[in-house]
Amino acid sequence: MIKVDVRRKAFGEQEILRDIRFEMAIGETIAILGPSGIGKSTLLRLIAGIDADFDGEIIRPDRIAMVFQEPVLLPWRSVLQNLTLVHPQLGKDAALSALERIGIADKARLFPGQLSLGQQRRLALARAFAGQPELLVMDEPYVSLDPGTAEEMLELTEALIADTRPAVILVTHSQGEADRLARRILRLSGRPARLVDDAAPDIGSASREGAP
Repeated sequence: MIKVDVRRKAFGEQEILRDIRFEMAIGETIAILGPSGIGKSTLLRLIAGIDADFDGEIIRPDRIAMVFQEPVLLPWRSVLQNLTLVHPQLGKDAALSALERIGIADKARLFPGQLSLGQQRRLALARAFAGQPELLVMDEPYVSLDPGTAEEMLELTEALIADTRPAVILVTHSQGEADRLARRILRLSGRPARLVDDAAPDIGSASREGAP
């Protein structure tokens, strides 16, 4: 069980978040929606443990992975090394298998700067899932992609989630992405931001998550 209880988060005198509370189970996917600048990315950083400066408590599993808005790869390391340096438990064969799973095994010896943005985002996904996370935090992972590439990334994400079954928290501006991937949708609104809605998407979305 993952429990989020953020009573207050501020930067100096500016209060960003207030009274954000929800729980979720391993295997469940939640989408967080809200306008730009509302505090969605700030909330994700609290949940992932990157920022511990807040009032409240977050209970999370030990194995956590995060996919950022930008791929955040090591530009001086090869595609293969971007996996094995973060996950040293992976042997070369397992790392190549992970790259094959996301369709870029033929790019293993290239550097991130030699990849397209879509390929970089595929590598970021492979790196996140290679550690078999219990909690995956995704901050607008499809931003700036053209519609065709975004669709490919959505399909890949769905398949990886189905295989690995982590809890997933997804921040997005897209209602369609939220409806497609999530069983629950949380919305942030106001200054400071609070949760204003907690709605379940259609039955099709729930069935994709393996719901009874």
